[in-house]
Amino acid sequence: MVQPLSKRDCRPCEGGVEPMGVEEITMNLALIEGWSLIGQSKIARTFLFKDFKEALGFVNRVGEIAETEGHHPDIHLSWGKVQIEQWTHAINGLSENDFILAAKIEDAFRADER
Repeated sequence: MVQPLSKRDCRPCEGGVEPMGVEEITMNLALIEGWSLIGQSKIARTFLFKDFKEALGFVNRVGEIAETEGHHPDIHLSWGKVQIEQWTHAINGLSENDFILAAKIEDAFRADER
């Protein structure tokens, strides 16, 4: 049985590998709710909150996850909203790490909704 994305760990990527192709991107994108493909090289999602403080708290949790995984998204914070874009910079495209991190971010967001 294949382990869910959120239960996997990111692996260091130093480059030298090809980014995911369209078929692999489409398959992985279907596993993470609410995320969109930007071009063929990035995924993104916007998260909404009741105020700035909740949005900031979420940014801090995402930062902790990113540090643990060693894979860091671009995070944009504004009042009640957090936008996250990610891709694997070393290959200028998408890798499994991007989808693993997105799944972990989704888990953190859902935990906040409880």
